[in-house]
Amino acid sequence: MKYIDVFNGDADGICALLQLRNAEPVESILVTGVKRDNKLLNSVSADAGDIITVLDISMDGNRKGLENVLKQGAQVSYFDHHFAGGDEFTHENLFASINMAADCCTSTLVNLHLKGAFQHWAIVGAFGDNLKKVGEALSQASGLDQGQTEQLEKLGIYINYNGYGATVEDLHFAPDSLFMAMKDFASPFEFFEGGRATFDKLEQGYLQDMKSAEHISPAHETPASAAYMLPNAAWARRVSGVYGNSLANQSPNRAHAVITEKADGNYLVSVRAPLNNKTGADEICRQFPSGGGRKAAAGINALPKDELDTFIATLDEFYAS
Repeated sequence: MKYIDVFNGDADGICALLQLRNAEPVESILVTGVKRDNKLLNSVSADAGDIITVLDISMDGNRKGLENVLKQGAQVSYFDHHFAGGDEFTHENLFASINMAADCCTSTLVNLHLKGAFQHWAIVGAFGDNLKKVGEALSQASGLDQGQTEQLEKLGIYINYNGYGATVEDLHFAPDSLFMAMKDFASPFEFFEGGRATFDKLEQGYLQDMKSAEHISPAHETPASAAYMLPNAAWARRVSGVYGNSLANQSPNRAHAVITEKADGNYLVSVRAPLNNKTGADEICRQFPSGGGRKAAAGINALPKDELDTFIATLDEFYAS
């Protein structure tokens, strides 16, 4: 029997797993990747009795892999907040905690499951998913002061930033390596002390890449939506998600798309619904091949170049209506 942890390489996936492995420390096989590598379970093979934990990847996109490991006799715990598919899937060896509400993330689902045992990590995950109000509410419930809350917000943003890239080579830390660097800390405040070098590298990279993006003007802009074009460069791929979050925070009544050029001529797209109307991002992106996500934030892995204008029109029409 072996443990297999399958998790999204962003802040939400990592912080969800940090909570679970603090609650139940085990040696596990780690299956993860860049944030957009979100069909991870489809590549997993299991034996009877294996225990698989799946975090922050869509059940809809991983249905084949889920069915396979259950047929192989594994026990699966599945926590997620993305679109799960049109029909409910149940199995005697499956425990599923799925909630697609706009103000929910995988880290908060795990926090509820563990009854707040490692809530500070859940706060980091919520901030990383740009659930600022959720992070602030949990911080207040935890008795944290403003300075401590801001520390956790920065960490969440930096971990989330690290997950974006076309390949792991684009990242400052491979997500499994970043998890391993943090897993022995029961609280992020312990990590700030014992893992300072890791934190500093994330912060320096984030600040440098955001500085590269700060002077970019929108390629498309209306009261309903705005789209920003980023070049085919590692810094642009790294910053695409957190830059979208920053734009959403600055203009909460408008939807935003960050569109990054790819080497093959197509585009990587990150969409953020308006913070004051956190719905529709997944619906828009699923209209295009390789698109998916959640109501408040979604993306398209490979938008064909000849569909760019259609995408921008779809984005604007959805939120203008």
